[in-house]
Amino acid sequence: MPADLRLEKLRKEFASPEGVTVVAVDDVSLEAEKGALVTLLGPSGCGKTTLLRMIAGFEEPTSGKIWFGDRRVDELAPNVRDTAMVFQSYAIFPHLNVYENVAFGLRMHGVSKSELAERVGQVLELVGLTKMAKRAPSQLSGGQQQRVALARCIVMQPKLLLFDEPLSNLDAKLREQMRVEIRDLQQRLGITSVYVTHDQIEAMAMSDVVVVMNAGRVEQVGSPREIYARPVSRFVADFIGDANFLPGVLLDARTVRIAGATLTLADPCQERPGSNVVVVARPEAMNLARAAEHDERAAGTLFGAVKRTMFLGTIARYMVEVGGLPDLQVDVASPAETGLLAPGTHVSLAPGALHALADA
Repeated sequence: MPADLRLEKLRKEFASPEGVTVVAVDDVSLEAEKGALVTLLGPSGCGKTTLLRMIAGFEEPTSGKIWFGDRRVDELAPNVRDTAMVFQSYAIFPHLNVYENVAFGLRMHGVSKSELAERVGQVLELVGLTKMAKRAPSQLSGGQQQRVALARCIVMQPKLLLFDEPLSNLDAKLREQMRVEIRDLQQRLGITSVYVTHDQIEAMAMSDVVVVMNAGRVEQVGSPREIYARPVSRFVADFIGDANFLPGVLLDARTVRIAGATLTLADPCQERPGSNVVVVARPEAMNLARAAEHDERAAGTLFGAVKRTMFLGTIARYMVEVGGLPDLQVDVASPAETGLLAPGTHVSLAPGALHALADA
C-alpha cells in the first residue's frame, strides 16, 4: 500500500534579484504514512515552507515528483490536489460569520443544502464552536479564529491537511492549548497531515515524525524521541532542545574519555577507537550533587564548581565550570524542594544519556 504522501528528489530553485540561482529545497525525498502527522522543522530560510507550498501546489518544483498515494500530483493545479491548508494568518473572511466561513468551500463545490448543513454542524461541534456559529470573526479570540480556519479545512474532508505555522500568532499559553487540540483532532479524524514550524517544543509535542531541515536539505527524519536522543549531527542536537557539547576521545564503541573521566555512552558509536568525538550531554541528564573540594573523583563523574544559578520555577539551571571543558548547563528538577546551590559550590556531575558524534 503506497504512502499517503511521497516526495521524490524534490528541488526548488529561485533566481535572486542579482541573477544568482538560490536553491531553497535540495533533493528532498520523504514519505508520510496514512494518518501520520509529519512536522517539517527548522530555522527560518531552511526550505520548510517552500516544501509545504510545493506539496499544496502553490510552488512548482524545479525537478522531482510528488505522489498522493499512487497518484502523481506535481503537475496538477492546487484546487484538484485534495489538500487543505491552515495558514498562519487564519485567512478567514471578515464579512462572513463563523457558519458561512466554514460552509464557503462546500458551497463552491455545489454540495447540497442538507449535506452542507450536516457537515458544517458536525465540524463546528468537533471544534467547539457550535454556540458561536452566528458570530463575526471580529467577535472571536485568536484561538477561536484559528479553530474556524481549522474547521473550514476539515469540513472539506481532504486527503492531506497542511499547516503553515498556524500557532505563531498566538500567545504562549494559548499556543500550548491549541497544539493539544489540533493533535487530538488530527488523531481522531485520522487525516494525514504535514505541519511546518520553527518551534522545537511544538514539533516534539505534536508529531509522529519530525523532519529536521537545514539549508534546503533534510538533516534527520525520526520520531521526536529518536531525534532528541540520537541526533545524527551537531546541528540537530543543537536545534532540538538544549545540549552541552563535550570534546572527548572514543575508547571503544560504548566508552569515551572526557576531561580525565571515563564515561559510558547510551548507544554505540560507529567511529573508530581513538577518534576525537563530540559528546552530546542533555542538561537534564547531568545528575548533579554537592561535593567537597577535595573529594576523590568517582568513576564516571566530572568535578567542578557552580558558576551561576538561575531559578526557573520547575527547574534550577546551573552553569558549572569543569576544568578543560566549556561551561556546562545543568537543569535540576524541583528546586523548591531541593533548594538552590550558591555560586562557588563544589559539585560532582555524572552525565547520563550520552550520545557521541564525529568531531567535524
